[in-house]
Amino acid sequence: MTPQEILSQFGPREAMEYDVVIVGGGPGGMAAAIRLKQLAAVQGREISVVVLEKGSEPGAHILSGAVMDPIAITELIPNWRDLGAPLNQPVTGDQLLVLSEDGIATTPDWLMPECFHNDGNYVISLGAVVKWLGEQAEALGVEVFPGFTAAEVLYDDAGAVRGVATGNLGIGKDGQPHDGFQLGMELLGKYTIFAEGARGHLGKQLIARYKLDEGRDPPSFALGIKELWEIPPEKAQPGLVVHTSGWPVTDGSFGGGFLYHLEGNKVTLGYVLGLDYQNPWMSPFEEMQRWKTHHAIRGHIEGGKRIGYGARAINNGGLQSLPKLVFPGGALIGCDAGMMNAARIKGSHAAIKTGMLAAEAAAEALAAGRSQDELSAYPTAFENSWLHAELMRTRNFKPWFKWGTLIGTLMTGIEQWLMPKLGLKTPPWTLHRDTPDHARLLPADQCRQIEYPRPDGQISFDRLSSVFISSTNHEENQPAHLTLKDATVPVSINLARYGGPESRYCPAGVYEFVKNADDSDRLQINAQNCVHCKTCDIKDPTQNIVWVTPEGGGGPNYAGM
Repeated sequence: MTPQEILSQFGPREAMEYDVVIVGGGPGGMAAAIRLKQLAAVQGREISVVVLEKGSEPGAHILSGAVMDPIAITELIPNWRDLGAPLNQPVTGDQLLVLSEDGIATTPDWLMPECFHNDGNYVISLGAVVKWLGEQAEALGVEVFPGFTAAEVLYDDAGAVRGVATGNLGIGKDGQPHDGFQLGMELLGKYTIFAEGARGHLGKQLIARYKLDEGRDPPSFALGIKELWEIPPEKAQPGLVVHTSGWPVTDGSFGGGFLYHLEGNKVTLGYVLGLDYQNPWMSPFEEMQRWKTHHAIRGHIEGGKRIGYGARAINNGGLQSLPKLVFPGGALIGCDAGMMNAARIKGSHAAIKTGMLAAEAAAEALAAGRSQDELSAYPTAFENSWLHAELMRTRNFKPWFKWGTLIGTLMTGIEQWLMPKLGLKTPPWTLHRDTPDHARLLPADQCRQIEYPRPDGQISFDRLSSVFISSTNHEENQPAHLTLKDATVPVSINLARYGGPESRYCPAGVYEFVKNADDSDRLQINAQNCVHCKTCDIKDPTQNIVWVTPEGGGGPNYAGM
């Protein structure tokens, strides 16, 4: 049955009305909810707020490095230390390493670009911070609904957003309702704020419907693959922040590694690879595993135990790629809008700040008796904020790398090291991109195949054992949430022309090409493995794969990540 047929047979859906509906319980969504309640208290009025979170609890699907700039959380909750926010480990040192296959060049501190200095920042588990933000929101009266996916945007007759509908539960693989069927519900708001993270499922639809990207550069993304390790106490260096460039990627692709020492003898580390890479034989997962074998990285974790794994797409298009932030009835915040400072490898402070700015615009509109119009005060406030100024300073970071690693590194040094010393706060030029990530992939026969070493099970691992420790789980009897517009395309185009790149770019082993009885090929989709990174939705060269929401609560459970 189609969704329309299900609604026709089992509807109408139950509806709940709020002043503001927030889709996504990450740092941006929680910050928006908290700020709305703070303003309601100041105004002496009630503002009803609900947050929908598709994870099993706030923080379950959140993945980030992460080094956090506390500027935004301090604006939101000035006494966060007294309230027990889990920002426990200040940064104690920065290292910027350039790796060759068996060598290291260490960037002197005096030569390190401004964007790589982390004085005053904290090494954190963003999942723990988000869980804490959720507790603060609930204490203020925010309704938080974990395990509920926002599956559909609802519009009024004038074309304005009037809320969202959650996904139906209890639909079998055959598309038919079974004994556990439960119709989704409608959450209606005078304003709806979308905070789904990078490549948001509904955010993407809103951008297309309202042409919010008109006149903007195409968005660009990277895939971040992360692990959490427990290491021997004698190797712990709490607060040390290490970033690397160079090896193992040697073909000019945009990429680099990070390794952060947390408190409690833990290390979080990972590899980030730009999804505009050209060689379809490249495997981001295998590059990350190979990177860990370098002695500069191995030395930090050898003798330890890997206790967590995850992957997530990251925005890195810069200010030039940001869509219009508002539309009738709602707004985009955080990574749903592309608010990421790729040069600093930081986005949580941007999500919190934009959540606050959107909340302030919504509270002002509600106080004036408005609803379902454009919150124009939000983009105006953003353009006048410290966040906009910060993104202006680093707006060319990713675009420079389209000319390769050498030019990208050189110009980053000029813009982020030399210019500040000369008193220039922002570069006088702006670079642009015109090619989306998926269109950068070259045919397989034009590229060298890459032979990756076998995992040793101690430092490097395979995909399936990695997915296992991400605690990923989906209700087995449900339609696949990884859908194909045309089921023939993976074999007839992707495999024939590009060598089947989906079997390599997915960090969770979701896609594999298998042989039928007649020796023909077919694409097998192991949707149960999906960690919701959104890479397939971004990198598929034919844009044939569409990620849609699974049943609520399904996916990874990133404890401690």
